[in-house]
Amino acid sequence: MKLVSWNVNGLRACVNKGFYDYFQAADADIFCVQETKLQAGQIELDLGEGYEQYWNYAEKKGYSGTAVFTRRIKPLSVRYGIEEDAEPEGRIITLEFESFYLVNVYTPNAKRDLSRLPYRLEWEERFRRYLVELDAQKPVIATGDMNVAHREIDIKNAKSNVGNSGFTLEEREKMTQLLEAGFIDTFRYFYPDRDNVYSWWSYMPKVRERNIGWRIDYFLASARLGESLVDAQIDCHVMGSDHCPVILEMADI
Repeated sequence: MKLVSWNVNGLRACVNKGFYDYFQAADADIFCVQETKLQAGQIELDLGEGYEQYWNYAEKKGYSGTAVFTRRIKPLSVRYGIEEDAEPEGRIITLEFESFYLVNVYTPNAKRDLSRLPYRLEWEERFRRYLVELDAQKPVIATGDMNVAHREIDIKNAKSNVGNSGFTLEEREKMTQLLEAGFIDTFRYFYPDRDNVYSWWSYMPKVRERNIGWRIDYFLASARLGESLVDAQIDCHVMGSDHCPVILEMADI
């Protein structure tokens, strides 16, 4: 089973920058996107035969939004939100399959001035409780733009970024707590010491060219899925967004 996740930073724009080419080449069983930045009816994706599409739109136009495209395996149920089956910012979709849950998430950004950090930390608490509750029922695969570089190895200039949005001690601690609650960072599971591999780069000139990046896009998996994991990769060469796709390959479960 192959799963792909990509923050497309505006799906309509990404479609004009090679989205279809990558989607077809990836040949994924489950393909998750974040930051779609559109409303219902604003795009018609022709993904080819067999793909089902599930969308969660933000109430605010041109903002946030998530979607999941699946083939071969059809979900038993779909949920939009955490506590309730609703999410005004369109940040989360949960698909229940027979043997696992798939959670696609676009974690709130704390903002450059950290004005949204308190909300972000409260959201993280709810998100962790939610994944733990799901994990008590069946294994969980959680993916998406989690808006945090967890460790110094996950960011190019760690020392100068300490305290900045996405690399505050508080945000990093929330990721630590999530992993300690029984989840695997699948990329680090396979490549604990691999450095200079990132999934997001600023649009500032020469930043991506010089690989001054952050690894903030993840596939997390319930710890008991460890033996089913085959590989995790980051397609750093793929353009079309300020993020690149991340990939998880695993045995059928």
